[in-house]
Amino acid sequence: MRILGTGLVYANPTPHLCTRHAFHPTLVDLGGGELLCGYDVGVAVEGLGYRTYLARSRDGGATWEQEGPLLADRYADGYTHSVRLSAAGGGLVGLGALHRRDDPGEGIVNHVTMGMVPMDLILVRSDDRGASWSEPQVIAAPLTGPAFEICHALVELPDGRWLAPTATWAGWDGARPSGAKTVVLASADGGRTWPEYAVMFDGTAEGVEHWEVSVVPLADGRLLAVSWVFHSESGTHRPNRYALSADGGRSFAPPAELGLLGQTCKALALQDGRVLFVYRRGDRPGLWAALSTLNGGAWQHNQHLPLWSGGLADSGMTGAGGASDELAALKFGFPQMLDRGGGEVLVAFWCFEDWSTRIRWIRLDVSG
Repeated sequence: MRILGTGLVYANPTPHLCTRHAFHPTLVDLGGGELLCGYDVGVAVEGLGYRTYLARSRDGGATWEQEGPLLADRYADGYTHSVRLSAAGGGLVGLGALHRRDDPGEGIVNHVTMGMVPMDLILVRSDDRGASWSEPQVIAAPLTGPAFEICHALVELPDGRWLAPTATWAGWDGARPSGAKTVVLASADGGRTWPEYAVMFDGTAEGVEHWEVSVVPLADGRLLAVSWVFHSESGTHRPNRYALSADGGRSFAPPAELGLLGQTCKALALQDGRVLFVYRRGDRPGLWAALSTLNGGAWQHNQHLPLWSGGLADSGMTGAGGASDELAALKFGFPQMLDRGGGEVLVAFWCFEDWSTRIRWIRLDVSG
């Protein structure tokens, strides 16, 4: 692997006038060299004005034009929203959350209980390549969160079913009646109803969270789910885990260790059968890539490459402080990848540079 180039999707254009931080990009390939990127912007990671914005590239990701907020000025007062984009159903679909912000003195997360403000899971749709978007449709989830992690874009399977990867999250008071489950919600009617779900990871008995799950179809038709594993009581991180589904996400085999130690880990199944993992490494600073193959039940991580470190001495959460405080203080993460063909992958992620967080892209050669 080698880095071919890097640049910015978004950076605060007027840092001398105002604070604007960007987080959590998702990428969609519209064809013909046109790409769409959705990302969140706020004065802080839990700021009252936090919402999803769009940028568009017409040259394969080399340059980007800013298009403003996805939902324009809708839900500007008393709400924040965060949306992940994907192509599905012949158009574009955004899977996200609409958070109700009743108390301007509080963030999205209760830093004592790790609970979240009241929220709705939502879908938004576009049939004009992201130029305009529908009113949000509230998803009636088949299990109680009461809140949910917005960690992944919707996944459309070859049979037309839609999967919404997410995880249960506690309410503001810390209650989580369904336990610490990372799941895929399933829809067979284009997202109109979501009557079923399958559990990928259940950390309830073990006292662990499985955060920022990545779900990708493999070349053999199976689904691969990969998670970041956090032990809440000790504030420590465990090796990444994976689980496989052979029935289209209706059930998953018991999880096993992936062989990587990362506080976030996203996967991309390449056209030649290999899998690219990009993750915030736990044992060395920075964002790293691993090029891997799954042989039987064993992963072989054949190549490792540092992508970005920003001069940081560590990679994020250390357990020295409260989990909510350390989450809010992270300096980079949430990598997203597109296979551009010909052995080239486009990676987007958020990172702290020049006193604000930006959305950075890296072109990566994985043909070797």
